[in-house]
Amino acid sequence: MQLTEKLTINTPSSVQVITPDWVNNKIQLSIKRDDQIHSIISGNKWRKLHYTLDQAVTQKTKHIVSFGGGFSNHLHALGYCCHQLNIQFTAIVRGDYSKNLSPMLQDLLDWKTDVQYVDRVTYKKRTNIEYIQQLQKQYPHALLIPEGGSQQQALHGVANIITELPQTYDYIIAPVASGGTLAGLIKGVSTYSPTTQVLGIGVLKGQGYLEELVASLLPNSQAFNNWHINHDFHFGGYAKSTTELNEFCGDFLKQTHIPIEPVYSGKLIFALKRLIFEEFFPANAKVLILHTGGLQGARS
Repeated sequence: MQLTEKLTINTPSSVQVITPDWVNNKIQLSIKRDDQIHSIISGNKWRKLHYTLDQAVTQKTKHIVSFGGGFSNHLHALGYCCHQLNIQFTAIVRGDYSKNLSPMLQDLLDWKTDVQYVDRVTYKKRTNIEYIQQLQKQYPHALLIPEGGSQQQALHGVANIITELPQTYDYIIAPVASGGTLAGLIKGVSTYSPTTQVLGIGVLKGQGYLEELVASLLPNSQAFNNWHINHDFHFGGYAKSTTELNEFCGDFLKQTHIPIEPVYSGKLIFALKRLIFEEFFPANAKVLILHTGGLQGARS
């Protein structure tokens, strides 16, 4: 049985044309419903984990270790996958939530995850070679997956999105946090839709930093000139929100019947509305929103 069948993954996801009242008739707006891939392993988390998990199952991996915060969509999706696939999972979590569990962490514990809380100083070492080597000695038979699942295998999974599209688009717009999704889209459009521009919306304070993350994942990054990250809509930082943003998410749901949350998709579509108002997109542009899922992260 294939991995997609074991986990009941629903791909390809649908593409819907949407017309909220703030869309003028100068652009054509659609949304790729990757939030519907799976009720738990939704959106870009499946795209980024697909090939890594495929390899883990093929190689009969018994233990996986990864990193994230107390509300991490990545840890949530990976924890569920490991539980379903009978793979031991260790989650290295930034901050101590032991006395105040988030809904995500409660799910992980229910799925028999080994949750290890570390302080912020230790967590910052998550990409440090010496720290990784230390973890590999601590967990000698484990597969270590980077924060957010952002690694080379993730790019191939995300790039598959482009092969599923019913037409070409002038712009594909997606949120940016760990860089893997944007890098995968950039790689995908360069192969399958070279006229498409990829626009990332930074959901955390990271001007320069996010560009470096994306570039580090791209082979010969200087060869790609089809992307840009806008940093004007992080609302104060990662997982930070405002009443205006929360109300916008609710209004978008009422108008389109598509759920979004204020951490990723809400900031993305709020930014899109503003950019349309500012006439960022040329007349008659075909714009595709990538709904990256992660709705569980709003359960705070």
